[in-house]
Amino acid sequence: MAKTQPDTLAIALPVSPGAALPKSGPIPYHTINFKELAHEINCLSVGLLDSGFKHGDRVVLMVPPGIEFITLNFAFLQSGIIPVLIDPGIGIKNLKECIDESNPVGFIGISKAHLARIFLGWGKSTIKKKVTLGPKILWGGGLFKKIKRLGQSSILESAKPINCFVPKEDDLAAIFFTSGSTGIPKGVMYTHGNFRHQVEMIRKTFDMNSGEIDLPTFAPLALLNPTLGMSTVIPDMDPTKPAQVDPERIIRALKQFKITTMFGSPALIDRVARYVEANNVKIPTLKRVLSAGAPVPAKTLKRLSGMLNSDVEIYTPYGATEGMPICSIGSHQLLRDSVQQKSANGGGICIGKPIDNIELRIISISDEPIEQWSDDLELGLHKIGEIVVKGPHVTAAYYNRDEATKLAKIRDIDSFWHRMGDLGYKDENGDIWFCGRKSHRVKTADKELYSVQCESIFNQHSQVLRTALVGVQNKAFLCVEVDKEVLKPNLNQIELDILELAKDHEIDIKRILFHKSFPVDIRHNAKIFREKLADWAVKQ
Repeated sequence: MAKTQPDTLAIALPVSPGAALPKSGPIPYHTINFKELAHEINCLSVGLLDSGFKHGDRVVLMVPPGIEFITLNFAFLQSGIIPVLIDPGIGIKNLKECIDESNPVGFIGISKAHLARIFLGWGKSTIKKKVTLGPKILWGGGLFKKIKRLGQSSILESAKPINCFVPKEDDLAAIFFTSGSTGIPKGVMYTHGNFRHQVEMIRKTFDMNSGEIDLPTFAPLALLNPTLGMSTVIPDMDPTKPAQVDPERIIRALKQFKITTMFGSPALIDRVARYVEANNVKIPTLKRVLSAGAPVPAKTLKRLSGMLNSDVEIYTPYGATEGMPICSIGSHQLLRDSVQQKSANGGGICIGKPIDNIELRIISISDEPIEQWSDDLELGLHKIGEIVVKGPHVTAAYYNRDEATKLAKIRDIDSFWHRMGDLGYKDENGDIWFCGRKSHRVKTADKELYSVQCESIFNQHSQVLRTALVGVQNKAFLCVEVDKEVLKPNLNQIELDILELAKDHEIDIKRILFHKSFPVDIRHNAKIFREKLADWAVKQ
């Protein structure tokens, strides 16, 4: 990209994040073009190797979203260093266990991250190489700026091609620890082949092209843009609180940079959509909007569609850290009356068809390992079972977690199937319908209930933001979060309405509990932690 479009904007970053917005005129941004970005990456890649890092080193990276986050990740890929990326929402205890489990030899982070590393004993026995973005206080190691200057000097002095790492398809490229609702998160192992195929699948599935401009409100997705030749505009927001984003800052960025693509979690999309509806906002430059992390309510899709041209879709791709995307569907199909009526009547959420190069099957529900694939495992149409997938961008294992790998993978003749841990079924048109997580199914005395399949019935209520089905001693409880924009919610009437809906659909709800604000993941603020809600429900 540095050769074909050197002067094109690569990254734009707010100069003063959180500062008062100017009443008129553009918001000040730092900018860097593709030629400058490539140079920064080259300097860091050479500087890291010259300062003692080696191919294959596992290095924890704790850097906030921005230019340094992007340049460091690409410098790692270029030099063969393996980044260990850990979701900050997994909790302090889990954070330590994930770091210790990955056996890192290095740690690159801001000063605050290093202080936490020292006082909480992260990777104490293995971390020997340290780099700091900011002042050093109690630790040795290099400074980010010095390493970059070292690489720059080395490039100038050698006057020869940069010694790039040339990976093989199966070489480990990165380890991702993402927030799980139960237990210690697992380190997903991405190979260079996984990344390459993922980039191509995203390009093809969503027709993303060089020269476009993206506003990614989830930092890891910003890493895809340079490989696609797309410009990245880092939004002015706290990435750990997407549900509290200032929608005006998002809208101002969309207009200022003539953004063509935007990604947002359902919680962020909902907040922006309400602002759009209230202020009659139009963004004609957008070619697509993507949202993932949890199902997006139809009322949110309808609100946000108001700012888009009639031919533009809001895509809600389905997948997981182990493989993204797997399926895709757009708002035009999701908002059809027939699709909405099916969801409202307990059909689950339609997640569309598998993307190209992905094979998807529905198999019998089991909590036990399945060692070898057999066609006998597969269920017929409209039968609810576990979703399993196979494809070139689906990851093969978890780092240092052999038992978890055995539970999640099924050997096949030429490769393996990944068990998504999600339940769903296939209809006669080839569309997949999502019914909920396997671990979230509720077993009552005479029936097994699936979370999303049931919740999509109750979420239709005009005063309800969302619901969560939880199991308490073989009984089904329904937790309800009322829409905060409803000024005077009638809780008694909501309860009566829900009980009537439950009766109509033969769902035996023993108790309805109103919860002020559901516990959700820190990444997207949208994935409901039903286990925490179940613990809360027991105490009520």
